[in-house]
Amino acid sequence: MSGAGGWRDDLDRWLQPFLVSLSHPARRAMCPLYVAGLIGLGDRKSVQPMTARADGVPYDRLHHFIAAGIWDEAPLQRALLGVADRLVGGSDAILVIDDTALPKKGNRSVGVAPQYATTLGKTANCQTLVSLTLARGEVPVAVGLALFLPETWTSDPDRMARAGVPEDRRVAHTKLEIAVAEIDRVREGGVRFGCVLADAGYGCSAPFRQALSERGLRWAVGITGRNKVYPADVAMIFPVAGRGRPRQHHVPDQVSVAAETILADMTGRSVTWRHGTKGRLRARFCALRVRMADGPTQRIGAKGTQHLPGEAVWLVREERGSGECKFYLSKLPADATLKQLAAMIKARWICEQAHQQMKEKLGLDHFEGRSWTGLHRHALMTMMAYAFLQSRRLAAEGRKKKNRLPAAPALDAGDPAGHPGLPQPAITATMPAL
Repeated sequence: MSGAGGWRDDLDRWLQPFLVSLSHPARRAMCPLYVAGLIGLGDRKSVQPMTARADGVPYDRLHHFIAAGIWDEAPLQRALLGVADRLVGGSDAILVIDDTALPKKGNRSVGVAPQYATTLGKTANCQTLVSLTLARGEVPVAVGLALFLPETWTSDPDRMARAGVPEDRRVAHTKLEIAVAEIDRVREGGVRFGCVLADAGYGCSAPFRQALSERGLRWAVGITGRNKVYPADVAMIFPVAGRGRPRQHHVPDQVSVAAETILADMTGRSVTWRHGTKGRLRARFCALRVRMADGPTQRIGAKGTQHLPGEAVWLVREERGSGECKFYLSKLPADATLKQLAAMIKARWICEQAHQQMKEKLGLDHFEGRSWTGLHRHALMTMMAYAFLQSRRLAAEGRKKKNRLPAAPALDAGDPAGHPGLPQPAITATMPAL
């Protein structure tokens, strides 16, 4: 991993805010070596292959740094948040909540279990990380990867202890709870964003949506067509009892219906939300102001126990070319246009791009250790490597705009801004072996 000049010197300088918290000289030396190994060429980005490609870096030292060394990751995480905010943060940025699966053999690696993997579209033996991705325009920066522990782990204290799960993490938490805690951590770190996005795995949860609203956040999330909503003009009335005791609670004057039902008679309009590599991306959308049926539960006469109306939101239907319909809720302002709603909803794809790039090019899913500490440190180093590459990308695009050239200038071979797999218009340089 030794190298002279070019991108490697830039990486060493770029990492200085991260290194100041690593008091021991050996740790300050190992961190840049690990990040450089993730960026470098090679099919595998676990410790042994990285040291095999390196020049004079002992395997034991690098492995100890990532898997067993006694150092606090929190200052490096805070430094990553600061870098991410400077790169892409702002009122027009988005924070995408998702999860990503790391396929894994065996049953000893922390958190591994048969569970549904969205990237594979099936149940598989894997680890699941709840992910947070900050993005502006088409530039994503990963800011959070937190492991979800299935019930097979949280019900086995000895198993968690063997894997080094911290004592304060040995309590069962849902992905939704982890996501909200991570949002709070990112906000406390000073990261700026204007809207939170999530798929139906998170969006169907009323407590998740309510947690976002309680924090004063705008959001746009997926739901199913079966989720219940009320018309926007639903009113709470005090019914008159025909007989028996007087009614003590207000009830809605209309019944809740499925999202797909209330939009059934609406005609969609073709909307283009952005230009992709194959041309304009468009689909048919329609939107209606509604109130979600996610308020407190109450018995309503013969209708039984029902959820009362919640807050007013946009209900959106997307009709794809295949005939498939997708449904979303959005807490964008009441005067938002259909194009604004569609563009915000469809911006969620950026996190999938980040996941793919971190796995294919930076080895996010290559870690071969079994411990909680090792996995989270490897994930942190991967996010740092990805942020560095995105900083190079933005710097190159900034030079292009400043010089008013039709294409970005050619970069030296070995500049990670041309790392294969990262979206680099007019940048074709590739990484040399490190």
